[in-house]
Amino acid sequence: MSYINTFITVSADCPVQRSEVPVSKRATAPAHVFQYALLTNAPYSLGHEELVYEVFIRQKEITADVLATDAARIKEELFSKGHPCMRASALTKRYGFGAHYDAQGKIAIYPQESEEYRQFMADETVKKVPAMRSKR
Repeated sequence: MSYINTFITVSADCPVQRSEVPVSKRATAPAHVFQYALLTNAPYSLGHEELVYEVFIRQKEITADVLATDAARIKEELFSKGHPCMRASALTKRYGFGAHYDAQGKIAIYPQESEEYRQFMADETVKKVPAMRSKR
């Protein structure tokens, strides 16, 4: 699912009061580590599907040579099934980041303690949607 002019707020049961930079102890980093890197290095450059694709090729370590010949097939297979939006990301559920989708559906993340986060929360023109809870 993709949003426009929407702010995904930090989950009500988020365990941190200040955002934390996610790190991985595993050989292959989980999706939220790649999401963090992509969204902080280039805010508002990727929409939902682009983010899913970029995370996938990094997690699977797909080389540029393979992408040059098989990108269309890889995308077709990847998007033949649904993928969770930023409401289900560990960034918004566990690490204390809000996710903003702009008018073009491009995404940026903001720490919950930031002035930008407070501005989005106060902005009546931006739709607010809470991140999913971690516990039922």
